[in-house]
Amino acid sequence: MATTDIHSIPATRQPGFAGMMARLRSARSRRAEYHRVYGELEQYSDRELTDIGISRANIRDIAWQAAYGG
Repeated sequence: MATTDIHSIPATRQPGFAGMMARLRSARSRRAEYHRVYGELEQYSDRELTDIGISRANIRDIAWQAAYGG
């Protein structure tokens, strides 16, 4: 009889309560990463952002890409 370890199944495919909790943890982690990157970039001056090639208008997009990809 074959068994499957639930930890080897991606969070989006886990059934029931365990899957829901895994998806919530993943969403919380991604949201925290978004806020971390956004907050860090927001603290830079316009000059510092320009030096690293970032426009202040792009901070949200960059934070989104860091947390959620694409």
